[in-house]
Parts: sequence; structure tokens; C-alpha cells
Amino acid sequence: MRIAIEAMLDYTIDGAADVLLLIEAAKQPDQHLELQDLRVYSPEPLRAVPGEDGIGQRCWARGEGAFRADYRAIVRIDRPAVDFRTLGPTPPRAMPPETIPYLLPSRYCESDRLEGFVEQQFGGLQGGPLAAALVEWVAGHLRYECGTSNGTTTAMMTFAERHGVCRDYAHLLVALARAGGIPARCVSAYAPGVDPPDFHAVAEVWLGDRWHLVDATRMASCSDLVRVAVGRDATDIAFMTVFGRATFVAQRVSVTRLP
Repeated sequence: MRIAIEAMLDYTIDGAADVLLLIEAAKQPDQHLELQDLRVYSPEPLRAVPGEDGIGQRCWARGEGAFRADYRAIVRIDRPAVDFRTLGPTPPRAMPPETIPYLLPSRYCESDRLEGFVEQQFGGLQGGPLAAALVEWVAGHLRYECGTSNGTTTAMMTFAERHGVCRDYAHLLVALARAGGIPARCVSAYAPGVDPPDFHAVAEVWLGDRWHLVDATRMASCSDLVRVAVGRDATDIAFMTVFGRATFVAQRVSVTRLP
């Protein structure tokens, strides 16, 4: 699968501020960058720093007044589909050290408050069968509705209100998986078929000695997803963080499948 990506961010920075961008596709064994070009209209040189877990990279820029970033890429995905329902559980003591943060609650994924629900609703399930059941539950109990959440919405709020956007689906699935003893992290991604077209957020669960992408919104399959970054929750994967004040002007994301 080959995916073409184009993204444009146009903002006005009030005064001057440092800007942290996270919009470049990550170079990984299952996704290969055939072309990549990032252009940021910044008065100072850009500085790249590694992303969480060494996946992808962030880019520091300086914004003063008009601020624009243009990004395009062609990514070839070589990621076989895996039915993780067949994968058994791994006890926490046997998990690799890098998965430990993804077993614990975080700012937007209050997994400790969902342990009772997971035990009551999915008692007896572990590992892959539990992960599959959680994906089905989130997909079946949430309504995708734009404008029903914001940057402060947490997994518990989504659990109570039963609606949201991709970020909320990812947060709730991650929180439920952690509550069930499955390491889970949030992933920012590009994917064709997202409606409305935008930066996308999905989840990754750790089963059978590897991470598995899953989109509970059902808008994208794992073979279409292009990872940008991973993290505990939306705090770690935001496409742009402004250390100051900014005003939205325009934003455009286009993701298409190529022959």
C-alpha cells in the first residue's frame, strides 16, 4: 500500500512564540518514506528532536505573526494484518520495560477508574480476546460527532457521554485496555477515508511481543495507517503545540491511496 500525504497549517502567532510541530510521518520497519518534504516559514532555523519511544520526530520552529507549515510525503506501508484475537495474555512482570508506562493511568486516560467496569463487563477475558472485545465495545457504544468534545475531554468523560471524535475513541480504548492489563498507547496518524479529512488518532495495543494498530472509529484499517507519533495520550501526540498564543487561519489535510 502506498499513501500520499499533504498537510498545510496556517496560523497567526500573537507576538512571538516557540512552536513544536509533530506532523512528519515516522520512518519505521513497516512504513517506508519514499518522499518527504517539510517547509516551515519560520524566522529561525528548524531543530528536530526525537519523538516518544524514538518513533518519528518533533520539529521546533519559531513563530512571529503569520506562521505556515507545508508537508507532503509518499509512504509505502508493508504491514501484514494480524488477528490479535488469537494472542494470549502476558503477565506484567514478563513485559518489556518500555511497555510499563502504557499500563498506567495518564492525564487523559484514567484507566484506574475503569478497572471495575472492565472486570464486570469482560471478566474472564484476557490478552487478545479481551482487546478485541474492548474494540467492539468502543466502536458499538460511541457516536462519532464533531464538536462534542474539546482539548480537555478525558476518557472518563467520553465513557459517560458516549460520543466524540477520533481522539476520544483512542483515549477510551487505551484506558479500557490498560484497565484490563494490556499496554496501550495513543498514536497520531494519517489515514485515507477519514471524514472529515484531518489528522487522525488511533490506538496501539501490545500483544504477542509487538504493538498492533487499531482504529475503533472503523474509518481506517491497520494497512492504511501511517504513524506519526506515539504517546501516553493526546498530550504526547499533538500535531502542533504553541508556547504562546495562536489564532487559527486555515488547515488542510489530504491523504490518498496510490496505485
